[in-house]
Amino acid sequence: MQGRKSGYFLVYRDVWKHKVFRNLIESSVWLYMISSASHQDKTLNFLNSRIFVKRGELIFPVRKNGTFWKMTYSEMRTFILRLKRRGMITTRLAQLTPTSNHPRRNITIISVINYDKFQYVDNEQPAFAQLSPLTNTQDTNKQYTKYYIKNKSSKDIVYTGNQYGDYSEIKTDGKIKWKHKFLDKPLKDKL
Repeated sequence: MQGRKSGYFLVYRDVWKHKVFRNLIESSVWLYMISSASHQDKTLNFLNSRIFVKRGELIFPVRKNGTFWKMTYSEMRTFILRLKRRGMITTRLAQLTPTSNHPRRNITIISVINYDKFQYVDNEQPAFAQLSPLTNTQDTNKQYTKYYIKNKSSKDIVYTGNQYGDYSEIKTDGKIKWKHKFLDKPLKDKL
């Protein structure tokens, strides 16, 4: 199992009700995969072997994780196959250093598809569709001007940075107005 000391990742609240997961343990395994995936390309030490993993990949010993999550080997393998069929992950095998009693040892490497939707490097712009209203910053508000206000030029609108629920405060034509962040609704004078 890999340990992660700090950091964060984005996740949808509906993950607990997603139809690919049959129970809360499977949802938890999926969240574990996202949170344990490497955030950058690097070489890891695992059982006296050096394994190269790319961004979004994690070392996932199926038997060990099955025991940890109180699933049988076949249940864990079936769950991984279901995730592969749904296009949520891909898998590959990595060769471990042979030992006297295990001349051929392989380990499963799981790659989380669309990993950048769940985790992004801080100096990159996050995916616009993945942000919650509370994580949007002043810089991303410029994108709202481009997508949602069609009858005004971006020069006429200034975002003040104040937010309340799904509304952002803007200044247009010298007046303070409230604009819905996601829907193309008329501007409001008051909330």
